[in-house]
Amino acid sequence: MYTIDLTMVIIMGTSLIGLIALGVFVLIGMRIAKGGRSSKGQMPQDDEVRMIQEIYQGLARMEQRVEALETILVEREKESRQ
Repeated sequence: MYTIDLTMVIIMGTSLIGLIALGVFVLIGMRIAKGGRSSKGQMPQDDEVRMIQEIYQGLARMEQRVEALETILVEREKESRQ
C-alpha cells in the first residue's frame, strides 16, 4: 500500500511540473506567433522578459524540490523494507 502512495506522489509531482512547463511554453509560443509584440504594438519590455525568466527559474526550483521529495520518499521506503 505504501508503494502505491509513493508511486502516486511521484506521478502527480511529475505531472504537475509537466503541466506548468507546458503552459509556460504555450504562452511563449503564443507570444512568438503574434510577432513578439505586446498588446500595445510595442516590442516586449524588460518587465515581460524578466517575468518569463522568473517563471522559468521558479519552475526549475520546483522541479528540484519535487526531486528532493521523491528521494526522501524512496529512502523512507527502503528503510521500511529493512
